[in-house]
Amino acid sequence: MKTIDENLAGANFEKVDLDLEYELALKEPNFQAIVKKLKMPKKELKNYTSSLQDAALEYSHCLECKHLLDCKNRVRGHVYFPVIHNNILNFEYKPCKYQIGLDKNTKYLKNVQYFHTPSSLKEASMQNIYKNDKSRFEAIRWIGEFLKTYDGNSSPKGVYLYGNFGCGKTYLLAALLNELAKKEYKSAIIFWPEFIRQAFYDDFKERFEYVKKIPLLLIDDLGAENVTAWNRDEILCPLLQYRMDENLTTFFTSNLSLNELEEHLASSKAGVESIKAGRIVSRIKQLSTPLEMISKNLRK
Repeated sequence: MKTIDENLAGANFEKVDLDLEYELALKEPNFQAIVKKLKMPKKELKNYTSSLQDAALEYSHCLECKHLLDCKNRVRGHVYFPVIHNNILNFEYKPCKYQIGLDKNTKYLKNVQYFHTPSSLKEASMQNIYKNDKSRFEAIRWIGEFLKTYDGNSSPKGVYLYGNFGCGKTYLLAALLNELAKKEYKSAIIFWPEFIRQAFYDDFKERFEYVKKIPLLLIDDLGAENVTAWNRDEILCPLLQYRMDENLTTFFTSNLSLNELEEHLASSKAGVESIKAGRIVSRIKQLSTPLEMISKNLRK
C-alpha cells in the first residue's frame, strides 16, 4: 500500500508532466493560435492538451487544403475543433468551407428521388446542357418555358420527349427537375425498365405509392421494357390513371413515337392487345405533349 507521501509525489509528478506537455505543445503556432482564441485559463486547457494537439493538426491541414479531395482530416470535409458550451470545453467536427459549399450546392437533392437512375443525373443542370445542335432547340425552349412558369399551384401538362438513343432526353428533363428542386418542388425520376423489374420486392408497394402521388414525375425510357400484360395493366395503367385523375404533372422519355409505343405495348405473351395499349397511350396524351428530338448521340 502506498503511503500518503508517495501518493502526493505521484500527483505532483503528473502535474509537472501535464505542465511540460502543454508548454511544449505551445511552441507549435497553430496550437498557440487555437488556445489563444479559447481564452480559457491554462490550468483548464492543459487537461486537454492531447485533444488540442489533434485539433491543431487538423487545422493545419485545412490551411493547406485547396479542395475536398485534398482533405487529410479523419472526417473528410470536417475539422476537429474545440468549442465552448456553457463554460465547458468540448470538441466537435465542424464542416470546412468546401463542405459547406458542397452542402449548399447539393441541398436540392433532398427534393428529388432517383429510382434506378445513373448518379450523374443528380448533377444535371440547365447551365450545362448541350446547346450546339439546332435540333435540340425546341425541347430546350419547352423546358425553359416550363421552368419559368411553373409555380407549384397549377399542374400543367408534362412532355413526352422521344427521339434517338443517346440524344440527351433524360438529361434535359433531369436538369429541369433539379432546377425546380432548388425552388423546393418535389419530384421523382424512375428508370422504367428497372422499376417494373423490382415489382416483386418487399418495398415495391411503398415506392409505387410514392411515385404515384409525387407532384412531378419523370418516367424514363418508357418502351424499353419487356411488356407483359401484368406490368402494363397492373402497374403502368393504374399509375397513369391516378396521375391523370389527380392532375399531376408527368414527363416521359422514350426512343419510340406514340404510335410506335402503342404497337410495343400491344404485344405481350397474351397476344396482341391493341385496345389496352390504346388506353395507355390515350392517358399519356392526356398527361403530356409529344415532342420529338432527333440529335447526335452524346454518349459516343
